[in-house]
Amino acid sequence: MLITAAFHTGIWTLLFLIVGMIKPKWPLFFLKKPDRFLVLIISTVLFMITFTLFGEGNRQKAAEEKAAKEVVSKIANPASAPVPVTAPVPVPEIPATKPASPKH
Repeated sequence: MLITAAFHTGIWTLLFLIVGMIKPKWPLFFLKKPDRFLVLIISTVLFMITFTLFGEGNRQKAAEEKAAKEVVSKIANPASAPVPVTAPVPVPEIPATKPASPKH
């Protein structure tokens, strides 16, 4: 998911950079005096966002693959899975009571 978002962001950023370097007025239509330096700054920030998304997506994908391999190995080798051990439960002592004296 994040890797796909990174590719889309990268394509839009590259398009923004190319169009902004040719005609800065087009991507920065809301500014009175757009310049190429501002396009370069915005593109740099967007490229950093793109690479961060891509790196985070790869990290998450590797973590998911590792978790999937662990599950498969536990299913394939159940003997290697940790087995719970029962612990003895202490039985409380019954206090010694005096026999009740007969009432006459």
